[in-house]
Amino acid sequence: MLRRLAIRVMVLLVLTSGTVYVGWRWLFSVNWPNWWIALPLVLAETYSLIDAYLFGTTMWRLKERGEAPPPPAGATVDVFITTYNEPVEMVAATAAAARAIAHPHSTWVLDDGDRPEMRAACEELGVGYVTRSQDWADRPRHAKAGNLNNALFRTEGEFLLILDADQVPDPTILDRTLGWFTDPEVALVQTPQYFTNVTGSDPLGSQAPLFYGPIQQGKDGWNAAFFCGSNAVLRREALMQLGIVGYVRQVDDAVREALRTSGRILDRAARRSSRSDLATATAIRAVRAAVRQARSDLDGGAPVSEVTYAFQRELDVVSRSTVDRDVEAIRADLAALAAEHPVEEDEELGLPVIDEEAMARLAQREWSPLGAVASVRALVDSVDVHRHDEAQPMMPLATVSVTEDMATCMRLHGLGWRSVYHHEVLAHGLAPEDLQTMLQQRLRWSQGTLQVMLRENPLVQRGLSLGQRLMYFATMWSYLSGFAAVAYLAAPIVYLCFGVLPVKAYGLEFLSYFLPYVVLNQLLFFVVGYGVKTWRGHQYSLALFPLWIRACWTAAANVWFGKPLGFVVTPKTRPTGHRPFPWRLVWPQLLAMAALVVAVVIGVLRLVLDLSDSFIGTGVNTLWVAYDLLVLSVIIEAARFRAPEEERTVQEESA
Repeated sequence: MLRRLAIRVMVLLVLTSGTVYVGWRWLFSVNWPNWWIALPLVLAETYSLIDAYLFGTTMWRLKERGEAPPPPAGATVDVFITTYNEPVEMVAATAAAARAIAHPHSTWVLDDGDRPEMRAACEELGVGYVTRSQDWADRPRHAKAGNLNNALFRTEGEFLLILDADQVPDPTILDRTLGWFTDPEVALVQTPQYFTNVTGSDPLGSQAPLFYGPIQQGKDGWNAAFFCGSNAVLRREALMQLGIVGYVRQVDDAVREALRTSGRILDRAARRSSRSDLATATAIRAVRAAVRQARSDLDGGAPVSEVTYAFQRELDVVSRSTVDRDVEAIRADLAALAAEHPVEEDEELGLPVIDEEAMARLAQREWSPLGAVASVRALVDSVDVHRHDEAQPMMPLATVSVTEDMATCMRLHGLGWRSVYHHEVLAHGLAPEDLQTMLQQRLRWSQGTLQVMLRENPLVQRGLSLGQRLMYFATMWSYLSGFAAVAYLAAPIVYLCFGVLPVKAYGLEFLSYFLPYVVLNQLLFFVVGYGVKTWRGHQYSLALFPLWIRACWTAAANVWFGKPLGFVVTPKTRPTGHRPFPWRLVWPQLLAMAALVVAVVIGVLRLVLDLSDSFIGTGVNTLWVAYDLLVLSVIIEAARFRAPEEERTVQEESA
């Protein structure tokens, strides 16, 4: 209680000082003549303030759970180990540890690579082996989500423990987590991801102790702790409900789209038949009324099957009356033509023949809109309730993103299910061991998160509470920081090199607003993360600015224009051979660092030569540059990092 009180007091102080500072910046200190740098800077500061509000909201309800109750009696569990191309020995070690879990369960290796050697290893270990069925041939595979969806329909445990190929579980993992499911509304229990091959300095920032700690605990307080892809237990019933609801919604959306298109077809038919007889116009009005009624029934919550059945029956009635009228009209026209023009009989076929003049007159007749009615019928009938474009009609785990975990959990929360964050390390995995692998992993995470934001923005999703909306949005919002980072890097360079002020004045007034906000913000992180190493997280939020920007535009291109992301499975093996310094991976950061150093030299020279009129301005921006350089320096450390062989050997032996 004391910790929560201290956090809340600090949150209030930070948000108050931050609001005062950013308000002062917008109202009194934006140097509008230099808008091209002043506006990006104040927008970046506003972004950071919103980020502070979201972080403060997260921390406001930080929940520290105790031990779980005893597991439900007779709970059946399937342990899923997902793999694609990881070494067989690694997967086998994880499978052997999973088999040794104390609570009764079945262990399954979900091999998306369909490898004979992996199947043989599973047979030797006595664990289940699942690969894709033929239904998935020539259809979207949906990466890890598809692998899990395939296995869901081939197993039957009440609960599912999901592990990545390298996450070696503790024997007590189920005993320590299943008890939370005594609450029938709990769908997910997530535990931390912890990596044994990470050094104390953690130059690649893999451990994420701030996220797998205070942030997840804060989200848990809002019932928004989310699924992180591994080391989690899920309730099968919740996933199956999610699959059914998703299937019904997709069919519903398809029927609605068919009805909307039908309305447009009928509108065009009505305009073309404006000169037709009253019966034709009446038929079109009847079908249009049926379309409106069907859409109204769907909006009112009527079952799709009942709506489509009633609509098709109405089409049948209209079609029969229209056909009967057209047949009678044809007979009358033929009789009139026969009276005016003798009808000869084709001797070979024994059929009457109408001459070309009579056919021309017949063709000039305006017929009923049978074509429009037939098109409407075809549209509604063509709704693919079997989803032949997919391997299976129901996909319980979300396939809208390469991060299926967050999207799935958000949908579960939208259906009213609860989640639990159990803050105890119960599995040990392997983190990336070089910069390139780490960047691939972070890019995939950020792209997937942004895909979810663009496709299913939590702020407008049905069923989510306000707190849940903000918790999901906070994670998505954090990946927009790359654009703010560019402004934070550019502003001191512009000032020190050219004397261009983005702020009207760097004086005591500026410091009186700025310093309290910055100091209190750092104190908040100290209180929240007391005993937790959070510095790496701070560094990478800025140092990976090129990657965050790339994630934004590639995710947007994928969602809006269908451009592929190029999904890459994070390698779990150590890179071998000589590895030169990866210049191409870090050149934007190195260029920024060089520009910052040059800017300081120029700024000091301008001050010495009396070309700068603000000692405080130069001092503030020099300190700003020093902080930026300190933060960016992690990327050099990461590029030079080589995991010690002995640490990896210990991990493999323990596995």
